[in-house]
Amino acid sequence: MEPSSLLRHLRRELDAFRDCLDGDPATPIRHCGDWTLLDLAEHLGGSNLRAAAAVTEQRGDHVPAPAPRERAALVRWFDDASQALYTALDTDPSAPARTFHPPHTVGFWQRRRCVEALVHRWDAEHALGVTRPLDAVLAGEAVAEVFDTTAPRQIARGRVQPPRAALRLEATDTGTSWTYGPGAPVAVPTAPAESLLLLLWGRIPLDGGAWSWGGDEQAGRRILEGPLTP
Repeated sequence: MEPSSLLRHLRRELDAFRDCLDGDPATPIRHCGDWTLLDLAEHLGGSNLRAAAAVTEQRGDHVPAPAPRERAALVRWFDDASQALYTALDTDPSAPARTFHPPHTVGFWQRRRCVEALVHRWDAEHALGVTRPLDAVLAGEAVAEVFDTTAPRQIARGRVQPPRAALRLEATDTGTSWTYGPGAPVAVPTAPAESLLLLLWGRIPLDGGAWSWGGDEQAGRRILEGPLTP
């Protein structure tokens, strides 16, 4: 996906998350442990500030100030964090940046922050009872990121075992496919890109029925045993 497109998506997803802050800050976020909406806003806004510092200051140890507890102040804080991120990322994607995984470029953060905003926008809206679709092409970028970034990082940290066989996921709406693991694929789950993303991020269960299987389904399920994302 082109950097300019990622930045447009990033602004749209962060704006949509900001709209969720009109809801009750104490709303539980189902897929984020014991977090509330306020906690999720602090996480997303703070992560945006850390990413901005990774670009503008080439540092990975930035510690943002805590988010305000009062709603109006929280919204202003979140807006300021979003603007800091936009400003930092609106540059050459090949420029160097401090990252936790290759490539060590601004382009890494352009995609990473866009995916993070997409997933947590879904989290917030889902918690508030709002149902809006995810952009299929952006969801596909998020699927790719799982296999080239987050899953390898989870393996390196000992949180999940490397796959012993390969799985090929196919998006029925975009025609895109991704292969994860060594050798020829033993199973092929197919579904819209949104469903594949939500599955990989643990937002919908493997038994949810949103996809169909080709090949050895049980072997495919074992490959998907996670967590493949943080």
